[in-house]
Amino acid sequence: MKTAVMIPTFRRPDSLARALTSVFAQTRAPDEIIIADNDPAASARDMVEGLKSRAPCPLVYVHAPVPGVSNARNAGFAATDAKRIAQLDDDESAPSHWLAALIKAHEASGAGVSFGPVLARADGAGPVANAWLNRLYSRDPGHDEGLIAKPYGCGNSLIDRTRCALPDPPFDASANQTGGEDDILFAALKARGVRFGWAPEAGVTEHVESTRASLAHAAARSFAYGQGPSQTARLERRYGALAGWMAVGAAQTAVFSLALPFAWLAGPQKAAACLDRLVQGAGKVMCLDAVAPRFYGEAAAR
Repeated sequence: MKTAVMIPTFRRPDSLARALTSVFAQTRAPDEIIIADNDPAASARDMVEGLKSRAPCPLVYVHAPVPGVSNARNAGFAATDAKRIAQLDDDESAPSHWLAALIKAHEASGAGVSFGPVLARADGAGPVANAWLNRLYSRDPGHDEGLIAKPYGCGNSLIDRTRCALPDPPFDASANQTGGEDDILFAALKARGVRFGWAPEAGVTEHVESTRASLAHAAARSFAYGQGPSQTARLERRYGALAGWMAVGAAQTAVFSLALPFAWLAGPQKAAACLDRLVQGAGKVMCLDAVAPRFYGEAAAR
């Protein structure tokens, strides 16, 4: 079955080159690599063209000129007829066995969408910021290989078009500026009965660059993650669930605000965990789009 690797990118030439080089080195080469460039200036075009001679398979460049993370992913999906699409973010890199391990676990589980671990590296961050960023960007819940109850993010995932009917387009444009497009898609797929799988041997590294290695960025990310379940409930008009999430958030904010001084004295890991939960709680309460942090789209293009 044809398998493509799709990498959406926005003004990260060095990171994109690292991600692509890691895909070129896969022991199980993809059948196609798609680069979806979301920079209006098409800044990745020349680099991708220059790397085509090194690629082990067709390397396809697609320009998504209107800034927005959903726009980029939708352009990448539209550019390939592959039945399986593995997604790697432009700030991630994969070991040589990654794609083989992801496909193997996916085929064994029968899932419609499969995910693998992510290990974050935040070089240059202070102790608390480093611990907080690792909580936000790393994911390794310790699942065994097989089916899992909840989905994760698009970075290091495999979507199987033969096992799930995707919306057209797959990713909701309402998430272009804020992210969370994967949450919206996977919530819809779960509601339709699509199953999710875990590939524990298919881990990747996420490289958190210096512009994101700060407490301010970690706080904005935590706030956005906290907003996720409340925003999803609001968009789906499940107002009872929305009220429930907001109540959870209010309690979470109160409890971890009181705990923060003690957590700070206990060291960076405890402080980061407390800050993360506190700010995510605030996000659950303040779930309106007007206060949502803008990480993508027009805000990133300025």
